[in-house]
Amino acid sequence: MRVDEITETELIARFAPMLPVGVRTVLGPGDDAAVLTARGDLVVTTDVLVEDHHFRTRWSTGADVGWRAAMQNLADVAAMGAVPTALVVALTLPPWTPVAWVEDLARGLAQACEPHGVGVVGGDLSAGPALSVAVTALGELDGRRPVTRGGARPGDVVAHAGVLGRSAAGLALLAAASEGVTSLPGGERLVEAFRRPDPPLLSGVDAARAGASAMLDVSDGLLRDAGRIGLASGVRLDLSRGLLAPGVDALAEAAQDVGVDPLTWVLTGGEDHGLLATFPPSVALPPSFHRIGVVVAADVPGDPGVTVDGATWAGPLGWDHFHAT
Repeated sequence: MRVDEITETELIARFAPMLPVGVRTVLGPGDDAAVLTARGDLVVTTDVLVEDHHFRTRWSTGADVGWRAAMQNLADVAAMGAVPTALVVALTLPPWTPVAWVEDLARGLAQACEPHGVGVVGGDLSAGPALSVAVTALGELDGRRPVTRGGARPGDVVAHAGVLGRSAAGLALLAAASEGVTSLPGGERLVEAFRRPDPPLLSGVDAARAGASAMLDVSDGLLRDAGRIGLASGVRLDLSRGLLAPGVDALAEAAQDVGVDPLTWVLTGGEDHGLLATFPPSVALPPSFHRIGVVVAADVPGDPGVTVDGATWAGPLGWDHFHAT
């Protein structure tokens, strides 16, 4: 059955009961707007996923897309030091979209959100020429100050929670499989990391409580996102190859099979949605964070904001929606 074979009301009736209510929801889907309770300041973020730009239906199920759509937004909330509470989801559906795919998407959203008490409290449906999933996420700071990108200072420790390069590796393996490479060591684990990233959501609150000076989620690649902290803070984040070596080594076998330097995946691969943070040197890092570099003074205005062992990276920095580097 396709979505153009039933009414909008009938489609909503099929998937709405699958969506989690959430611990802060007073009134969920079905009215003009949802009603939530809140304790103090709110954090709000939004992202959109477009078919064949952010995901491919031949590589990911509807549930995988729902999971990814939720997690990349929950990670943005966590990166502010907040606790995620609710999502609002808007879908654009071509008329030939299977109803089962929409139901599967709802299952993926629920699988990602329910363990964290996050409700999917409403959204919108529209017909259109391309399949897209737009998610707005809300979170609570519980009286804490938000951790922004602009607080890093020279001497701070650069640390990361989560994994690096695995989603990029999984994407590369899927691409290799489409070209006839059918068996790669560890491929299932890495492909799963691409389809269903598992960001350390609780680590954002841990970092905020520990006194993190700056933080963001690594969605577009470690170099690009580290540079964003550097530029926002007027400093430079100098990353260490040696401290990144364990993550590089974990990807070495898969990288060899597809002819890629695993360090490139670690430095430029996005969509693992780990948390990159800086901490004053006197602060004990939360257990989930591992040191990967140090903050230094910017050499000149317009400094690139990030270096590796003191040198500017010569290749692409990571994902950009409109440019190749």
